[in-house]
Amino acid sequence: MDLHGKRIILGSGSPRRRELLSSMGIDFTVDAETSFIESFDPATPHAEIPLRLAEGKSRGFHRALAEDEILITSDTLVLCDDAILGKPRDREDAIRMLRLLSGRRHEVITGVCLRDRRRVLTAADTAEVWFKDLTDAEIIHYVDQYQPLDKAGAYGIQEWIGYIGIPRIAGSFYTIMGFPTHLVYDLLCRFL
Repeated sequence: MDLHGKRIILGSGSPRRRELLSSMGIDFTVDAETSFIESFDPATPHAEIPLRLAEGKSRGFHRALAEDEILITSDTLVLCDDAILGKPRDREDAIRMLRLLSGRRHEVITGVCLRDRRRVLTAADTAEVWFKDLTDAEIIHYVDQYQPLDKAGAYGIQEWIGYIGIPRIAGSFYTIMGFPTHLVYDLLCRFL
């Protein structure tokens, strides 16, 4: 992709987001320093939460952007019925989340924000995920072996639990991973 002299900054420490952006053939640097504290008004419609958090991370970026820089930030939310599942607090919380998701359908909503000195573009994508009925042994094995404390909903679809526990998805696999590559590409094209 011709960036027309623009420099891309990924405002995320997520190794998955780095891997996906790199796989898109885009040169970038990583700088995830932000003053933004992740919180939202409980009255916020669920579909808007990841957008607002992604934009908040962008606006809280620790310095002004240079004329030739574009900052990309993102946020992912897992929604099971009306329960919002962010990153688990600890091992027990991860186990609780996976028990809740077991045998059920849930939604994964990922919001993306691109910002330069003059413009802000945001977009979100939603995918559906179906988990098989997971045994407690499978849940505990996954949590103890893969330490999913940095993942919304306490799981990574690209890890063991995705291989053995997710028979069906509707929507983008990359949205579920936390970085809807098709949206990032479309937003970048609009910027350039």
